[in-house]
Amino acid sequence: MPNLTPLTSAFEKLTLTAAIDILVVAVLLFQFIMIIRGRRAAHILSGLGVLVLAYLVSVWANLELLRAILSNLATYAGFALIVVFQSEIRRMLARIGRRGSFGLRARLQSRESTDEILLALGRLSERHVGGLIVLERDIGLRTFIESGVLIDAAQSRDLLLTIFEPGTALHDGAVIVQRDRISAAACFLPLSMNPTLSRKLGTRHRAAIGVTEETDCLSLVVSEETGRISVAAFGEIEMDVSLKRAGERIMQHFGRRWSAWSHGSGAAKSAPTERGAQAEEEWREAQE
Repeated sequence: MPNLTPLTSAFEKLTLTAAIDILVVAVLLFQFIMIIRGRRAAHILSGLGVLVLAYLVSVWANLELLRAILSNLATYAGFALIVVFQSEIRRMLARIGRRGSFGLRARLQSRESTDEILLALGRLSERHVGGLIVLERDIGLRTFIESGVLIDAAQSRDLLLTIFEPGTALHDGAVIVQRDRISAAACFLPLSMNPTLSRKLGTRHRAAIGVTEETDCLSLVVSEETGRISVAAFGEIEMDVSLKRAGERIMQHFGRRWSAWSHGSGAAKSAPTERGAQAEEEWREAQE
């Protein structure tokens, strides 16, 4: 039998405080790994791992010149890591501090506001008009709101359709919605640099993903070429969804049970008749 004395001694020294300490560190490391997975930061960490391995080899093999160079580089490693990983660090801190992680989620003030968004998406999809709508949750989007044109108007499908009308001054960029009000239009959003994304995704879709990588918002996209609707959240995008699925994603994201277009909803009763057979079927199913 192997000698288990060291292992038994280690378990005897494991206190509740030490267990909590280990658990917190493990959670932080897991969050960091999930954030950098599939991104350029992962390749940078691989390069740093190679440098650390080279330093260990230089110490073991008495390679004084290589060891001295790597030792001097290590002095500035902390500052270099902050500069290189600034976006990843910001994203990790936002995820840790996000109130939604502890079950406190922002809610849309009314079902009608969701209906108005879905009606606008359906009309844009039917006409093959590109659009990008960002719904704010817990993390504020003021930085992106200030990059666009302030509106601060009650949310309505007519206003959304007017904003995205081709040829108008505000049709480019994103519309940002705070609760049930349209805060700004023609907003500039950061583009996702995730190398795993399909190269077929255009600027509008990459912007929709990019803003969800830095905040906990939800992005709704309508493709100008195909008219297909996509939903992005937490750095991931779901392509080619139906209006019903888009509504489900909105309700799930904001912590509300899906109950779209129920009986008595004014938005349901005013569904446009020219949406086509498939869209009309979705409306009927939602009302049943």
